[in-house]
Amino acid sequence: MSEHTGPVERSEVAGRDVDEARDLFAGAYNAGSMVIEPTESEFTFRYTAIGDDELTLRGTQFDGHVTGTVLTQGEYIVSWLTGGSGATDLAGDPVRLVHGQPAMFANNRLAEFDFTDYRQNLMHFDGTFLERVAGEVEGTSGPILFDTTARPSGEQLRRWAASVTSVARVIYDDASPALLRSEANRAAAVALLETFPHTALHAPVEIGVPSGGKTRAAVEFMIANAHLPIRTEDVAEAVGMSQRSLQSAFRKEHDITAIDYLRRVRLDRVQEELRQADPGRATVAEIANRWGFAHLGRFSASYTNRFGEYPSTTLGS
Repeated sequence: MSEHTGPVERSEVAGRDVDEARDLFAGAYNAGSMVIEPTESEFTFRYTAIGDDELTLRGTQFDGHVTGTVLTQGEYIVSWLTGGSGATDLAGDPVRLVHGQPAMFANNRLAEFDFTDYRQNLMHFDGTFLERVAGEVEGTSGPILFDTTARPSGEQLRRWAASVTSVARVIYDDASPALLRSEANRAAAVALLETFPHTALHAPVEIGVPSGGKTRAAVEFMIANAHLPIRTEDVAEAVGMSQRSLQSAFRKEHDITAIDYLRRVRLDRVQEELRQADPGRATVAEIANRWGFAHLGRFSASYTNRFGEYPSTTLGS
């Protein structure tokens, strides 16, 4: 078990060379048949990325007209324009992108695109990571098929934007501890699953429930390691269970998922620290972040639901 989600990596490439831009995007997006035509007197491009092996936040900028194909494999990508114009999946279900409105990339098939003088933000989710989170919260397994034509709006879009802002704040902060980054990645994955309609290509399979002894051992492992960015596979491995058996056992014995049980343990730790903290020196946000709660609004709601009072009340008492 690693104490780190994975090292944070940053990269930035910018320039004016068309061939350099084509090679960069061919590598980052399996882009093919790319045609790049300057729309101004001088072509420019910029590409940035920051994140770890579970989630990266990226940005692309092209001052020019670019067409081609992309092939997304082993990851799930959501993007939104902040400038210019663009359309994707031209040979499938054509989608013209709207500024600020996220859209999913087609997965595991070629998708044609057409962009002009654009600025684009993207989130790249590692495929295994996102599928694991889907298994935890939805009880599914294997690949996920997203509806690439879905366009969140209204309150759904506002919740998505708030989640992205909260997650980005953690990822861009070099001082964010590993546990907080791990929870921010998971919060982003959950937000993606809640925002975009999708279908699990492998249906849930009912299996036998393991003995209560192993479930108790799993709880003890969680309590002992709650300060680390542990995953459900770490818990399952530690007690000699499969992940599916672990989830099934927790749903039967505790009526919640294993990861939700772990979050309850961390909420208990937050409550302990708030009770012992000096309200003149400590803050709710600082303590919540230390235990992996990146979205303070959701944390406050979970805390209040569990303990019947606001975290600020606990701190001030």
